[in-house]
Amino acid sequence: MKRLAILASYNGTILEPILEAVKHKKLPLEVALIISNNTNAAVLKKAKKYNIAHALINTQITKDPDSALFDILKKESIDIVLLAGYMKKIPASLTQNFFILNSHPALLPSYGGKGMYGRHVHEAVINNREKESGVTLHRVNEAYDEGAIILQKSCLVSEDETVESLEAKVKQLEKKAVIEALELCLK
Repeated sequence: MKRLAILASYNGTILEPILEAVKHKKLPLEVALIISNNTNAAVLKKAKKYNIAHALINTQITKDPDSALFDILKKESIDIVLLAGYMKKIPASLTQNFFILNSHPALLPSYGGKGMYGRHVHEAVINNREKESGVTLHRVNEAYDEGAIILQKSCLVSEDETVESLEAKVKQLEKKAVIEALELCLK
C-alpha cells in the first residue's frame, strides 16, 4: 500500500476527505505522515486526533529544514507527498526524489506563481472579472505552480462573488479533485 505524506502550513482541510476515501476503500493508501512548518497549524492537532505520525519542521527547529524534510520522508518510506496549503517552496532535492502533488486554488496556468495562494488568488480572479475559477492538482517541480497538470475542476464566478464565497466554492471542488487526482496517481 502506498504511503502518503501531507504537508500543510495551516488547516489541512483536505485531510478528512482523504481519510474518508481511505476508510471507504476508494483510495488504496495510508495517510502515514503530516508535516507542518507552522507551530500553531490546526493540521497538527488533526494529526493527533486521528493518531497520524506528524512533525513540525521549520528554521526554529533545524538549521536546514529542507534536509530534515527529505530525511523524514525517506525514513517514513513516503511514496506520495501532497501539498495542502504548504507555504514553502519545495527544493529540487525533494522534487527529484519524491512524487509531489500540489492543490492550487485556481485554474493554472492563470493565477499561479510566487505570492499566488489562498485569498490572493481569489481576489485576483474577482478583480479581473473572470467568469470561472477552480482548482488545479499538479505535479510539483522547482518552479512555483508550473508542474504537469494532473486534474482541474472549475466553477462559475458570479457577478456578486466575494472572496469568501469563491474560496468556499473552490474548497468544495478541492475536496473531490484531490481524491480524483490521487486515484489517477495511484493507477
